[in-house]
Amino acid sequence: MTPLRALGFAILLLTGAGAAEARPFAREGLVFSDELGGFVILQVTGSGYLHDPFVVVEEVDSPDLAALVIRGLSPEFGNRVGTQHLVGFALTKIAINRTGGPWTLYQLELREMLESHSPYGDGLSFGQAATVGRPFTSSAFAANREIDEPYDSVQFADGIVAAGEKAAFEVVVTDTSPVAMFFLLQLQLHEVALQQPPVSQGAN
Repeated sequence: MTPLRALGFAILLLTGAGAAEARPFAREGLVFSDELGGFVILQVTGSGYLHDPFVVVEEVDSPDLAALVIRGLSPEFGNRVGTQHLVGFALTKIAINRTGGPWTLYQLELREMLESHSPYGDGLSFGQAATVGRPFTSSAFAANREIDEPYDSVQFADGIVAAGEKAAFEVVVTDTSPVAMFFLLQLQLHEVALQQPPVSQGAN
């Protein structure tokens, strides 16, 4: 993320933009919230299993970084995707582009602390070291890159989401030591800014 985007996100948090419109959605013991602004959740369905993932439908109206807040993940929730991690669930995000411009890249990142990347030791990841749910897919992008270190990210490329259109993103979220609240950051991009490692094609 560029310093300008980081500054914009910090201002968003400090001002509480979007907080008045926030509407948390409770599902299967978890609570999904758009309280930090930048997008609005329209609907949450599903149960978190591979055959019935949580489906979070949202309208994204800010070109800057936004964070989905997820609360309630605990050992009692269990692992619904069958990986070696203590807890886990399948997630599909359906993002509707209300930013006024096209998206040519889309990035998701997991964090336990909003202000810092998720390190290896916190246990939170996109199913790290597992093959379940892979390859992660998107309805609008043909390729993706998974980054496990030094942070947990999935970056989708080779496609476009025009203004007013929507795209689905399918991943799995896991943790070996779950905390009461964590964040799924999302950033839609308009320039070639993906980082190593090499791209993995959805056809693999």
